[in-house]
Amino acid sequence: MDRPRILLIIPAYNEEDNIMEVYKCCQKKKEILDAIVINDGSQDNTLKILRENNIPHVNLIQNVGIGGAVQTGYKYAYRNGYDIAVQFDGDGQHNVEYVEKLTAFLENGQADMVIGSRFVEKSIQGFKSSRSRRIGIRIISGLIRCCTGCRITDPTSGFRAVNRRVMEKFVKYYPIEYPEPDSIVELLAAGFKVTETAVVMNERTNGQSSIHSWKNIYYMINVCLSIILTSISGRRER
Repeated sequence: MDRPRILLIIPAYNEEDNIMEVYKCCQKKKEILDAIVINDGSQDNTLKILRENNIPHVNLIQNVGIGGAVQTGYKYAYRNGYDIAVQFDGDGQHNVEYVEKLTAFLENGQADMVIGSRFVEKSIQGFKSSRSRRIGIRIISGLIRCCTGCRITDPTSGFRAVNRRVMEKFVKYYPIEYPEPDSIVELLAAGFKVTETAVVMNERTNGQSSIHSWKNIYYMINVCLSIILTSISGRRER
């Protein structure tokens, strides 16, 4: 059986301090996967670094947000015949050594989407995020379970792998505002199988997350409303 073609989709916005090291780490697995950076209208030297080091990339001329950047990657993967696409953050938090662990679930047909989770095993070490965010993650996880009946412990994780069926769906539509939790709910409502596997994540050492502390309450209210609406809409479409 031929080895599946795997593409790492690396969305990057103002990651001049991280993107070179992230790409170098991905190159450790170049015999089994390709990688492409989606430069999401960065205003720093991210694009310059990509060009000077001949790093494969798609350059978006303006910032469209994580949802739009990731969908661009899915479109690229689907149109270029990849069997599996893996979302992989450009800030250095994810470990490429876990990619094969995620993709194994897709290769043997156990799932359509696999999420790398920090919380699926309580004993797992590594960076777990701040206390306030962990509380928010638990709230989102509980709401997803109420809406879908499926327990997802790390619904905001940006480390995830999907098969070609999911890619095809995401090419047509991908959530823009709250893409990680909304995409999970959308897939579950449509009958796709979503599962998790334990991974270790690193703490961001450079740059700043797109979700700032002053936005947390606003974010939580809106993401919860979005999950509910996505769930209702998905059930109606089935």
